[in-house]
Amino acid sequence: MPVSDTLLNLTENPDFWAGESCVTSDDDPRELRTSFPVTGGYALVLDLDLHTGERTLGLRIPSSSEPVQLAYALPGEPGPAALRWWELDLCARVIAWEDPTLPHPGLVVALLSPFAPVTADDDETGIAAMREAAYRSLRRDVPPAEPSGPEQTPLPLFSGDDWWPAPAVVSPQVLDEASIAELSRPERAVRDVRGGSRFPREMLADLVRRAAAHLREAPRQRWYAETRPIARHIHDTGDLRAVPQLLGALTEAGCDHPTVLDALSEPLVTAEACWMVETLAGAEPGTLLRHRL
Repeated sequence: MPVSDTLLNLTENPDFWAGESCVTSDDDPRELRTSFPVTGGYALVLDLDLHTGERTLGLRIPSSSEPVQLAYALPGEPGPAALRWWELDLCARVIAWEDPTLPHPGLVVALLSPFAPVTADDDETGIAAMREAAYRSLRRDVPPAEPSGPEQTPLPLFSGDDWWPAPAVVSPQVLDEASIAELSRPERAVRDVRGGSRFPREMLADLVRRAAAHLREAPRQRWYAETRPIARHIHDTGDLRAVPQLLGALTEAGCDHPTVLDALSEPLVTAEACWMVETLAGAEPGTLLRHRL
């Protein structure tokens, strides 16, 4: 699992998503590196400065252990266009396929989407839907607060709240609705770093080619081929009501891939189900989601 407990804990802190310092004591780490392996020895690497809020995106290539820098982002400033949205979406799909602990859209999109601002060629509505699903996935269920107070009716002198304070109730949400709406809104690219002489264009292009080939090859196993007609029907009609039929057919055919089964299981997340149906149908990424929207 590439994501550390430290980062997972940080994602439950709204200040982290606001770009504020998350260092509260000398024992806290000042810097944090997270690597998201994609395919063929390539990985997207995110370095976080937890004191300043600065974030750096790197690309690890097969021949090196240290990543090549793609871009850095300062808190409160527009993110640099290091990745095109479709490149991030493609890599996130492959990451989710290989690592069921990182479903798509989820943490990968939430962390890296600031490095993939929208361009004139992008579908802003579709991107907003994917980003919203990613940030919404960060919510955590919490158990209800334990009942507090006296076991028996106290004397009037001791009946006030000062004597029997209720415990603090932990919010079941990492981000509230207003924060999710703000984070989900795609930002326009204002700083394109891809034209710089040091930007590893050929390395990134090779990663994208490998990721696309990996995603095309993934659903060619027998049980996926047997259920492709159902996936094609869902894709062509845009009707997700047939997803349970697809899920049942996959299960009966012997599919036990947790990423596939979770994406198609209830409660259904539209963005997650769409990318999985597109993959199983051999369709162009994003086409079913656009149909749905």
